[in-house]
Amino acid sequence: MINEKRKTHDEQNHEIAVRSMPLMKAYFEPIAPGRYRPTEHAGGAWNADEIHFSPLGGLIVHAIDLHRAAKEGGVNSMELGRISFDILGFLAAEECEIQVETIRPGRTIELVEATVIIAGRPAVLARAWFIATADTTAVAGGEFVPMPSSDAAAPWSMSDTWPGGYVASLELKTIAPPLPGRTSAWLRSDIALVAGEPTSPHAAFIALVDTANGVAVRESPTEWMYPNLDLTIHLHRQPTGQWVGLDTTVTFGPAGHGLTSSVLHDEAGPIGRAEQILTVRPMS
Repeated sequence: MINEKRKTHDEQNHEIAVRSMPLMKAYFEPIAPGRYRPTEHAGGAWNADEIHFSPLGGLIVHAIDLHRAAKEGGVNSMELGRISFDILGFLAAEECEIQVETIRPGRTIELVEATVIIAGRPAVLARAWFIATADTTAVAGGEFVPMPSSDAAAPWSMSDTWPGGYVASLELKTIAPPLPGRTSAWLRSDIALVAGEPTSPHAAFIALVDTANGVAVRESPTEWMYPNLDLTIHLHRQPTGQWVGLDTTVTFGPAGHGLTSSVLHDEAGPIGRAEQILTVRPMS
């Protein structure tokens, strides 16, 4: 009973602190520890009543960061190597709760799991591997060919193809006019991930990666649906800078399955890969 009163008191203090924050543009507003409210900027592309997974993915990484910082006293000697998200269903534009636990602690590798609860049910399951750092400069190599810089790209709008607050929040550039199923694009956003809370570079970067499934459309989203069921990101280097580079290819198979594959870049070059499995079906 004492713990429950303490928890309620802490949540009340958190809500008071949030209400006293200056207004700022953000994808999510914190309303209690581990609980967040999406803003209009998180609005989805397939349905006006849902949130786009891209900023939610970034929010999950942010929640994992907070969990690890609290567990380790603010000192994290490992870096994110992989994160996988399984999207279990409709992502309603409602308050969400993120529950995080470390399921494999360690000094060289660590596995953390997060569950997003929306409208009383699990909506997303995520698992993140963190890896201890070491100086491997002498053997570094094998990277993909870097994309031309964002300075060499031309402005482009996704809002001509996709609705929603999230898409409208983006600044985009393309290296060349997008082709069906093939695009190299740079994107960034001046919208904060969480109002009043600093976020890590990898959380801010990952908050934009799910956009990949929309930058290289094979078919019009008014005639076909191809939402992704997951997103898996592997990083061989940690991201820096504001721009996210997506060198993306989309493939549709003959039996209702699709795949969006992206080489991920920051302003310094390639940093990893992202894969998304799609369910492809005609609009009814």
